[in-house]
Amino acid sequence: MNDLLFELPLPEFFDFGVCLEYLNRSPLECLYRMDQEGVTRYFNLDNQPLLIRLTVPGENRMHVTLLHGDIPDPGAAEWLARYIREWFDLDRDLAPFYHLAQADPLLAPLAEQHRGLRIVGIPDLFEALCWAILGQQVNLAFAYRLKQQLTAAYGGSLEWEGDVYYAFPGPEVFADVQLEELCALQLSRSKARTVLDVAALIASGGLSREALLALPSPDAAEQRLLQIRGIGPWTSQYVRMRCLDDTTAFPVGDVGLQNAVKFLTGMDRKPTPAELLKLAEPWRGWEAYATFYLWRALY
Repeated sequence: MNDLLFELPLPEFFDFGVCLEYLNRSPLECLYRMDQEGVTRYFNLDNQPLLIRLTVPGENRMHVTLLHGDIPDPGAAEWLARYIREWFDLDRDLAPFYHLAQADPLLAPLAEQHRGLRIVGIPDLFEALCWAILGQQVNLAFAYRLKQQLTAAYGGSLEWEGDVYYAFPGPEVFADVQLEELCALQLSRSKARTVLDVAALIASGGLSREALLALPSPDAAEQRLLQIRGIGPWTSQYVRMRCLDDTTAFPVGDVGLQNAVKFLTGMDRKPTPAELLKLAEPWRGWEAYATFYLWRALY
C-alpha cells in the first residue's frame, strides 16, 4: 500500500531537507525512521495502527502517504494533518525571524546556513514532558537511550517489511507501573517518580496541552508546570518551546545553548543566564527560534 492520504501546503522559508538533517541527529531515535527523501512514522489512532510517510516531491507540497493501515474516520485524518503541521511548525511566518537574524552577528550565519529549518515540535504533551524529564542533567545520547528503553517497554509497535516501528506510550499505560520498574530501565528514582506523576495527572485530565494553551500567557502555563514535583525552569521552558508553540521560550539553563554561545563567541567559559538574557535582547519574541538555530552549531 502506498496511498496518498493528503497534501499539505508548505509555507515560505521551509526546507524539508534541512529539517530532515535535524531529525537525523541521533541514530538512537526510536519514534521515526529517516532517509534522504523523507521520514516514516507509526501512529495508533483509535486503536488503528497507521504507518505514515512524509515526503516533499515538489517545492511547495508535502505528501502524506499511508504505507500500512486504514484511516478510521475523517476526524482522524484531520488530527493527523494538524499533528504534522504542529510537528514542523508549518503555520508560522518566519519572515520576521529571518529579518531579525539577518541583523544579528551571532544568528546571521546560522540563519543562512540552515535557512528553512523550523522548530521540530513534540505536539503530544506527555511525550514532550517525558523527553524533557529524561533529558534532565544527562547528555543527549543517554537521554535518547532512556527514551528508547521506555518506548520499547511500554509503547506500541508495528513490524512492517522487516523493520519495527514504535509509538511513544500514552500516559494511561503507566497507571499500574511501579517506580522500581522504571528504575530498572536506568531512570533515576526522581525521574521515574516525575514520569509517573505526570502520567497520572494527564490521564486523569488534571493537565492537558489544550488547558495550558488556554491560559492567559506562556508564563502562566509555565507556572502551572512548575507546580509539578520534578519540573523545574529548564523543563518547563523546553516544553513551552517544543510543545506549546511559544517562540518566546528561552531555556537559559540549557547546557547545549550555553555551549553553542561559548563556541560561537570564543568565550573561555560558558555564559551565565544573565549574560544570555542580555545577549537575547535583540531576539525578543523569537528566543526559541534563536535557541533552536544555536543548537544546530553543535552538530
